Amino acid sequence: MPQKPHYQEPADAAERRAQKPIICYDVDCVPAYEKDFYENARANMVKVDEVTVPPRDGKTFNVPKGHFFRINSVEGPQVGDLNLFNAHNMQERFFSGKTRQLHATHVSTGDRLWSNLPYLRPLATITHDTLDWYGWDEDGGGVHDVIGTRCDPYTNHMLKGVDYNHCCHSNLTRAVVEGTDMSVEQAEPVVHDVLNVFMCTGFTKDTHQYFMKASPVRPGDFLEMFAEIDLVGALSTCPGGDCGSSHSDDSTPCYPLHVEIFKPADGALQGWEESQASGYGGKHGL
Repeated sequence: MPQKPHYQEPADAAERRAQKPIICYDVDCVPAYEKDFYENARANMVKVDEVTVPPRDGKTFNVPKGHFFRINSVEGPQVGDLNLFNAHNMQERFFSGKTRQLHATHVSTGDRLWSNLPYLRPLATITHDTLDWYGWDEDGGGVHDVIGTRCDPYTNHMLKGVDYNHCCHSNLTRAVVEGTDMSVEQAEPVVHDVLNVFMCTGFTKDTHQYFMKASPVRPGDFLEMFAEIDLVGALSTCPGGDCGSSHSDDSTPCYPLHVEIFKPADGALQGWEESQASGYGGKHGL
């Protein structure tokens, strides 16, 4: 919690605070979102696979490059925590921090989910978001954030003194173990900070603390993405349900989430190529 300052303001405090903000990254160099390409690619797509993630659990799913995947709300308002991996190298995975810096604290149609260093390339592009109408509310909240981490049993034990095995970190760990040939010791370190699908979050205006509030998601809503490389996804149905009251317990109503995989029609991806890893030489001055 912020504490009362120990030091008196200097005489030029107002001048220091008045400095103009500068956007950290010039994103004009990032490839533009080609809406027409993605719309044409999805026009006659066909569903080829689907996975249902039960409440307070996690599942993996596979998305070949050039396919779409859709996370659907099906029974009630439910938040999901999403991990993405390179299907051929799970050390390459979603980098929420860089995604946040290149786009914003919350993502929507046209934004990309970037991978970690040293790869730094788009893993997926968001192509449809039925909650894009939400925008920013009076509390400063928005939907689909890349600022929160994931509820985990370690923080929960520190704060509550109990073991709880259905936090999103544990759900994702179990999902990776069950969906790959990894042991739990191998899987847990690759589980990473998430895209909080459907979650409504922000920072309080007075103390600037991370907050959550009831998600606006309803059955029929979905978030859809295009796989820019071969992907393994892992999705947890958060024990917080719509995250409007609590999390990391069994007291909140929770619902499944349904993942669908779609293949574009033959010829729809003509001229498209999968994204390439960073061209940086990797010497780091050595």
